Amino acid sequence: MSTLTVSLLQQPIIWMDGEANLEHFSQLIAQSAPCDLWVLPEMFTTGFSMQAATNSLNETRVLDWLRALAHKHNTAICGSAAIQLTDGAVNRFYFVTPQGDIAYYDKRHLFRMANEHHHYKPGVSREIVEYRGWRILPQICYDLRFPAFSRNHNNDYDLVIYVASWPAARAKHWQALLLARAIENQSWVIGCNRVGEDGNGLSYQGDSQIIAPEGEIIVTALPGEATVISATIDRQRAIAYRQAFPAWQDADSFTLTPPVG
Repeated sequence: MSTLTVSLLQQPIIWMDGEANLEHFSQLIAQSAPCDLWVLPEMFTTGFSMQAATNSLNETRVLDWLRALAHKHNTAICGSAAIQLTDGAVNRFYFVTPQGDIAYYDKRHLFRMANEHHHYKPGVSREIVEYRGWRILPQICYDLRFPAFSRNHNNDYDLVIYVASWPAARAKHWQALLLARAIENQSWVIGCNRVGEDGNGLSYQGDSQIIAPEGEIIVTALPGEATVISATIDRQRAIAYRQAFPAWQDADSFTLTPPVG
C-alpha cells in the first residue's frame, strides 16, 4: 500500500484520569472521518506525570481499548502510555493494527529535567513497525533531540512518528527538530503533541505536524488549539526522493549502546 491517510489528535489530556481520556479519544475518533492510522500524544491516558504508571490504567485495560477501537474503525492506532510492569514502570509507545496485532517501543531517552529517569526504565532497543507496506519508527518526545538514535539506516524506515508532551516554552525547538529529522533522514515525519495545561502547571501549544521527506510541511495544527489534523502521505514519494538525492549513502555509521541507569 503506497499511501496512508493519517490523523493526529492534538488534544488536552485530563490529568491522571485514564477512563475519562479513553472516552474523550473514543468519541473524537468516532466523530471524525475514517483514516488508516490515528496518532495520540505521549502518555495519552494520564498526561506527563512521574506518578502516572502507578496511578492510572494497567496495560491490559489500555491494550483492550486500543484493540477494540482499532477493530471497530478498521484502523491502526498508536500513542504512548505510562505502564507499571512487575520490574518497573515504562513510558511505552503502542502500535495496534485493525487485526489486533500489537507492537511496542519503550522510550529510550528519559527526560532528566523532570527526573523521568528516576521513575521509568529506559528502553534498550530501536523498533521498526510494519503496517500496510510501510516501515515505521516509533519515537517519544525527548527522543527527538537525539538524531543518531533515529538515523534512517540504509533506508530501513519510511516514516518516523514522534508522540509528545512538549512544553510551549520550547515550541521552537520542537518545530526545528521535526523539520531536521525529515530532511536528514529523507523520511516522512509525524509529530503529535498535546495542548492545554497539565497538573504541574506546564502549558502545551501542540504545533503537531506532518512533514514530507524533502522538508515540506504538509499540514500543521494551529498552536494551542484542540484539533484533529489529517493528510494522505505517499511512501513512493520518499523512495523517489532518496533515489534522486541519495545523501543517505554518505551517512556516518554509529554504534548504539544501552543507556546507563
